[in-house]
Amino acid sequence: MIDKIKQLLNKYKELITYVIFGALATLVNWAAYTISTKVMTPATPTGLSEFQLGVCNAIAWTAGVLFAFVTNKLWVFESKSREPKVVAKEFVSFVAARGVTGVMETVCPSLLVKIGLSQTLFGIEGAVAKLLVSVVVVILNYVFSKLIVFRKKKDGE
Repeated sequence: MIDKIKQLLNKYKELITYVIFGALATLVNWAAYTISTKVMTPATPTGLSEFQLGVCNAIAWTAGVLFAFVTNKLWVFESKSREPKVVAKEFVSFVAARGVTGVMETVCPSLLVKIGLSQTLFGIEGAVAKLLVSVVVVILNYVFSKLIVFRKKKDGE
């Protein structure tokens, strides 16, 4: 039984570590978002503007991407190279791929709020919209990292 569990853990190690570090990156993102919204909340009861929500999302995205690059490189996809040229290429392609999903994460919650998905959750304005977008973003980030950024080279490549 123990051997079977070890085999399953080894077989799905990448996916398991991605889920764990993805959840942590999401927590980093949400913490930065929450702090940003609390700092930007005006004294008036009108709430945050779409622009302010966009700024909060951009701050959250940046914090999450920096955390995710380090954890994805070292522990999820186990990219061994420390050569500056390789790390720079990985970082640029990682940021570019995350840029695609970052645009989604920055724009989509505000759009969803605008069309009526404006529910507050745990005192966080626009949290339901942000939650839906976060799920889609996590899935896309895995696909981009696995197939593009940290793609394992085949012999002869």
